[in-house]
Amino acid sequence: MGRGKKRTEATSPPPEQTSTAPKKPKRSAAGDADPSFIGAPLSSNKAKSRWPHRYQSKSNTAKIIVTLSDGSTEEKELFQARSHYTKAIVDGVEFDLFDDAYIQASEGEPDYIAKIVEMFETTSGEKYICAQWFYRAKDTVIKDQDYLIDARRVFYSDIRDDNPLSCVSTKVAINKLTPNMSAVARENAMASCDLYVDMMYSFPHAFTSFGAETNDSSLTNGANETKFSDAAKSSEDSKRSGITVLDLYSGCGAMSTGLSIGASLLGETVVTKWAVDFNSFACESLKFNHPETEVRNEDAENFYVLLKEWENLCKKFNVVGSKDVEPEDEDMDSDESEVDDGVPVSSEDFEVQKFVAICYGDPNNLKRKGLHFKVRWKGYGRAEDTWEPIDGLSNCTERIKDFVSRGYSSRILPLPGDVDFLCGGPPCQGISGFNRFRDALAPLKDPKNHQLVVYMNIVEFLKPRHVLMENVTDILKFAKAQLTSYAVGRLVSMNYQARLGIMAAGAYGVPQCRMRFFLWGARPTEILPQFPLPTHEVMKKGVVINEFKELIIGHGDEHSQLHKTVLLGDAISDLPEVTNNADQDEMPYGNAPRTAFQKFIRFKRRDIFGYSDAKKNDSHKAILYDHRPFQLNPDDYERVCNIPKHKGANFRNLPGVLVGPDKVVKLDPSVERVLCKSGKFLVPEYALKFEDGKSCKPFGRLGMDDIVATVVTRPEPHNQVLLHPNQDRVLSVRENARLQGFPDCYKLFGSLRERYIQVGNAVSFSVSIPLGYCLAKALQGAHLTTPLSLPFNFPDCFAQLKSLRPKPEEVIS
Repeated sequence: MGRGKKRTEATSPPPEQTSTAPKKPKRSAAGDADPSFIGAPLSSNKAKSRWPHRYQSKSNTAKIIVTLSDGSTEEKELFQARSHYTKAIVDGVEFDLFDDAYIQASEGEPDYIAKIVEMFETTSGEKYICAQWFYRAKDTVIKDQDYLIDARRVFYSDIRDDNPLSCVSTKVAINKLTPNMSAVARENAMASCDLYVDMMYSFPHAFTSFGAETNDSSLTNGANETKFSDAAKSSEDSKRSGITVLDLYSGCGAMSTGLSIGASLLGETVVTKWAVDFNSFACESLKFNHPETEVRNEDAENFYVLLKEWENLCKKFNVVGSKDVEPEDEDMDSDESEVDDGVPVSSEDFEVQKFVAICYGDPNNLKRKGLHFKVRWKGYGRAEDTWEPIDGLSNCTERIKDFVSRGYSSRILPLPGDVDFLCGGPPCQGISGFNRFRDALAPLKDPKNHQLVVYMNIVEFLKPRHVLMENVTDILKFAKAQLTSYAVGRLVSMNYQARLGIMAAGAYGVPQCRMRFFLWGARPTEILPQFPLPTHEVMKKGVVINEFKELIIGHGDEHSQLHKTVLLGDAISDLPEVTNNADQDEMPYGNAPRTAFQKFIRFKRRDIFGYSDAKKNDSHKAILYDHRPFQLNPDDYERVCNIPKHKGANFRNLPGVLVGPDKVVKLDPSVERVLCKSGKFLVPEYALKFEDGKSCKPFGRLGMDDIVATVVTRPEPHNQVLLHPNQDRVLSVRENARLQGFPDCYKLFGSLRERYIQVGNAVSFSVSIPLGYCLAKALQGAHLTTPLSLPFNFPDCFAQLKSLRPKPEEVIS
């Protein structure tokens, strides 16, 4: 496993050890004495006990297995030592063991920075040091976004290698800052040094804070020994009654829902208190399935401004921290009347009864943004509520104060410190391959990528304890991963720890590959969550550029006990047959479950969420939601009916199509071209030309023993393999939802297209549930330096969840 790049590269991080020593650089001034060790060497017994790997052989080098800080091992060829020292002199300057120093780099490059952790003479008489390297921000995954990080801030690492003593340049004063430092102590420490360090950067791409000081002979000589480790467990954990979540860009809520389920498997209560999304139908779906959540249908940037305005209002009316404000059971938007002491606004005919909502934006479409209150007018009902700008409500100070007081007590909006956990997937449409005008040179200037900036702005304002960001893996491929570097840089600049990973949904128990990028963040006083190891084999792999392949969780590790791949038939073979024109939103199952997956995915709402569907009363009657396919137009339906019903069939199986030895398709000139009933060609031109005629995707049919690459938001079969294995239609909304791990009780709203979009944009439950479990482990104090093995599989975990409910019910059959 690689740990760095060669020092000869122009922008390399600290060097990886090589089997041959680099050339000794020229000394800085003519006539300087050769560098040398001073004082007596350490006794043989002490040196051998402390550095046994240096005394394995009498030859100059030996191969040994080294265990790294993340628990992994690698073979290294190390110089063998004749003796060890604790002092050296270079250019007239004395260096002690464990001093921090600049190490000479290539000409024109800034010197490297390292802690001298060994001073030894090789068996051939050469004078060497072992350097443990510090990274500058630009040498980490932050790369060219290092402008976000203080230039005096460096990051410790577990990378060590041997260098000639003559490579040492000058001393450097580096102060270590710990998470429990006061602001004053931190500033004083920063002012009294050349550089400062407060995090460790470890492979693959994790930033972790320094914990408590403990003995670690690898870093010091026994006095004032320091261990660099994950952050200390928060003192607030013992007082925690529940974790409040803000789900940004929430969609229909799959990410936060899965996180809550995963955490509850360890007994942690994680509640999505707030959710924000621009899609009104996704908000409707989330609110139906999570009636306890404050769901806001608005633009995230407007929400960010609203948060700041809300904080100003709470301060203005002195409600922050007030003990006089008691929570009320009354819904702020209820129609119940109040004592009538309203003040006329701008008309003698209308009088404010109360304010029922607040937003920032342009709710009246007047092309003028601002802070608005929704007004319930005296003598009128909810249907007549209107949005009024705050500058027109100058005579309603008492009403505004009343609303703010009630809103503060019920926490309709979070204030800084209210959010324990913030999750979300900011859309970065500017990196999409479908965007012909994407800016590869300056992706952050593209308005289509601006939501990433908004997301980080909200994190900075609210300061949640933990953060989890999700995105497509294109964020790692496009523009040299500048957006990834920015996201990590922003978190680290806010003193958040960070950990990057890539998870494939199919590796956790659903029949699709679907690789997604995840970024954990944690305050310096919190434990940074780990990622979960795969539980299932996965048939297909997504494409991730080499630089980031080791971010794939489980990459390179052999998991002998992985479960077999979950196939399409395992997930959907029990669902009733429907036609291309099916229009029922609800129907009976008709069949018993045929697989364990189908059995558990059918669990009732009470089993999974702990409450019933109030409207349906969670009756004993099994109802299947959203099992409707997108209705194909007559021409496409006719084409689909002509696709053979076997795995891998596609438009190439239509009459009149030839496939050459180069796998490129063309029309058979000896056969008259077949027409649809409409007069259009049965084999469309776009299918013949797609991917230069080499694609097998148009009108591709799946097999029950297949998995899909990824569930998509657009259900058209023109350039995707999404035809049902034995029915003439595309996969239904519910079938797609099962591929994403949605339990059947999760009902969706909006048009069919809107429901497909919600499912396609969602984070798979098979992934979000394990991530929630990892979050709970961190909350409970588990310091994990390697990915976590899960004690459950998906969706069997629903059975475990059911057993935790106060009144478990029977599984639907």
